[in-house]
Amino acid sequence: MTNLRLSYQTVEFGQIDIHLCTLRDKQEFFDPDGVANKLGISSANWPLFGVIWPSSLVLAHHIDGYQTGSKRILEIGCGMALSSLLLNKRHADITATDYHPEVGKFLLRNTELNQDKPIHYEQADWASDQDHLGSFDLIIGSDLLYEDEHVELLAHFINAHANDVCEVILVDPGRGKKISCQPK
Repeated sequence: MTNLRLSYQTVEFGQIDIHLCTLRDKQEFFDPDGVANKLGISSANWPLFGVIWPSSLVLAHHIDGYQTGSKRILEIGCGMALSSLLLNKRHADITATDYHPEVGKFLLRNTELNQDKPIHYEQADWASDQDHLGSFDLIIGSDLLYEDEHVELLAHFINAHANDVCEVILVDPGRGKKISCQPK
């Protein structure tokens, strides 16, 4: 991360402040070992994980007032994991996932910035059944459907990780992609 230009910001939720280290802009790129490239992440798409998108803010503000109780929660495609960081601050049972190889490092850094316990994180490929996530009572995500092939992959991933009774909250900026999850 040292070769990247970073930005620090605070997002307020009532009396809760979430501190974030993000990429300075959407043009950042640093993949010297070609790890992202091997995963199919192009230089143009590489920085997309590292900024706070409007849909992420909408999800976090929605989840701020949401009663999670003892639900096991999964954030899919967390990117900067704003909702996961907020839920962690509220001591919720949260697991965060993303495909990008840098997300875990930023998540750990941001958890430390907020002086909270580490958030369970797993790098997840929606096309693979080889994760160790288990099932969840609440699945959340924002701005996930930006490629046509993601629709079917995301629906399968959600179905694979949803408990028999599961709530799903997805915030989408309206790019025209549609998802339909059928009960198990």
